[in-house]
Amino acid sequence: MKLSIQKLLIPLFLVAGILVASNYSRTHIETYIVVEEQSENEKNFHKMMDVLTHKRCVNCHPNDNIPKQGEDSHPHYFGISGGQNNMGYQATKCTTCHQSENNDYAGVPGNPEWALAPHSMKWEGLDRYEIAASILDSKRNGGRTNEETMHHLTEHSLVLWAWNPGINAAGIPREKPPVPLEEYKKVVKQWFKDGAIIPQKK
Repeated sequence: MKLSIQKLLIPLFLVAGILVASNYSRTHIETYIVVEEQSENEKNFHKMMDVLTHKRCVNCHPNDNIPKQGEDSHPHYFGISGGQNNMGYQATKCTTCHQSENNDYAGVPGNPEWALAPHSMKWEGLDRYEIAASILDSKRNGGRTNEETMHHLTEHSLVLWAWNPGINAAGIPREKPPVPLEEYKKVVKQWFKDGAIIPQKK
């Protein structure tokens, strides 16, 4: 009799185990899908910030009014600083050397809008979450609305210069941001369209 009961219980345990495993697997898959859907904003955010935290951007957003240069972000040669109007001092204005386009003979970068970012827009030393908060803060972004900030980040010629940075004095091409320009524009616009939500730090 005991042997018969054991033979009966074994298949029941097997069926129960299969059902439990099946439910666990289904729950796991459904949870995974939800997490993937929720990460779309985060993915766009990080691609955008991979650009804004790159040296091509941060070098002109210093925390000490001194522009940085080079791949190692060293202080600008010749003791240059932004002065009171972010354009340098009378004898050493930015436009003295930085013309409307890159000078590949001298290795000096250029753009019609060349200037240092105001001190309120300092990014140097901030992490990507803090930089994102600052670009959304009208007290620190030049009084821009989110719409204006989005256009600035995707259309302003000095911002777009980062993808055409020319060569340095040694004739070596400057490093470009890690995200292609058109992809960068796309994720920035989508991030703002989705509400400009800054993900939580992990």
